[in-house]
Amino acid sequence: MDEMPVNHVEEIQEKLGQMVGERVRVKANMGRTRVIERMGAIKTVHPSVFVVEVTERRGRTSRQSYQYVDVLTGTVELFDPITGEHIFTPMGNQSEEH
Repeated sequence: MDEMPVNHVEEIQEKLGQMVGERVRVKANMGRTRVIERMGAIKTVHPSVFVVEVTERRGRTSRQSYQYVDVLTGTVELFDPITGEHIFTPMGNQSEEH
């Protein structure tokens, strides 16, 4: 997967819409130094949020929803599960990348 610099929520929504069914690693900053990392597949995309289905211990699945705005600001980061590379460059990091 190529990393994509983004500055519009619509671009994130469109790219994730093309990735439905693909596996991603999600790193979400939940505040107060709490960071959650999960591996799952993009299940659905909606106008304001996208859903990642995660396989938990003992074979149970859970669904986590995230806002596109959080991907834009870097609060939620998405990574390619194989290479570990960012799928999107958060807004604040774009000038450093190139």
